[in-house]
Amino acid sequence: MKKTSVLLISILLILVLLIVSLSSLYIVRPKEYVAVRQFGRIVHIEDQPGLKLKMPFVQSTQRISAATILYDIPASDVITKDKKSMISDNYVLWRVVDPTLYIQTLNAVSGRAEERIEAAVYNSLKKIISSMTQDEIIAARGERLTNLITEDANADIQVYGVEIIQSQIKALDLPDDNKEAVFNRMISERENIAAGYTAEGEAEAQKIRNDADREVAIMKAEAEKQAAQIIGEGEAEYMAILQEAYNSEEKAEFYNFIRSLDALKESMRGGEKTIILDKDSALAQLLYGNLS
Repeated sequence: MKKTSVLLISILLILVLLIVSLSSLYIVRPKEYVAVRQFGRIVHIEDQPGLKLKMPFVQSTQRISAATILYDIPASDVITKDKKSMISDNYVLWRVVDPTLYIQTLNAVSGRAEERIEAAVYNSLKKIISSMTQDEIIAARGERLTNLITEDANADIQVYGVEIIQSQIKALDLPDDNKEAVFNRMISERENIAAGYTAEGEAEAQKIRNDADREVAIMKAEAEKQAAQIIGEGEAEYMAILQEAYNSEEKAEFYNFIRSLDALKESMRGGEKTIILDKDSALAQLLYGNLS
């Protein structure tokens, strides 16, 4: 009986030690905060992964995600500076950066955090969109507009211990009843731009053609001038050679006689011809065989 009592006491002691040990240990996982609370008050925030110790029965733990969270914000209407209505569809990437503030203000409830984030993003989006025209918004879509909204929204939610990493616009569209008119205007503008480019291209092409024609005309005139000059020089040289070749009376008479024969030959071309010659001319004497 005594041995049974000792055994029971030993088992109870082991159980008590085990319970105490388990209540004094806790595990911190990667991408996680653990708030250690004593009588409801936060006494420590642990953010390093591993096995940790706390005071058993006196201290409790509260786990908070330190991971980046994706929240898809419902689409909302916004008005541009030039009074154009647009529909914005956003999502945000957010995370807890100050667990103490997060617990104190929102009791570490992610749903409450996302309500605050949604309101902050909408207010920032409305403020920024209302300061820009529709054309400016279209031109700024992308990183610039994302950075403006993210920076402005973060200024409103930092009191909750959370941070917006990125507020990204998935779609920024026109209401259905405005789309066709805007698309037609955009098509007309693009056609006007294309027509302008076409006109500029045609004007440039005509200028190139005119320049080419002018250069060709100049080159042709210069070539004709050089050809005329060469012909003139050749004829002058020819006349000089003739003058030198027939510089005596006998040579001159022979030259004239040869020219007369050439003229007679040319006049006889083209069929039957009748030639009337003076009977005393050298050609007539030659034809009669009287030329000596």
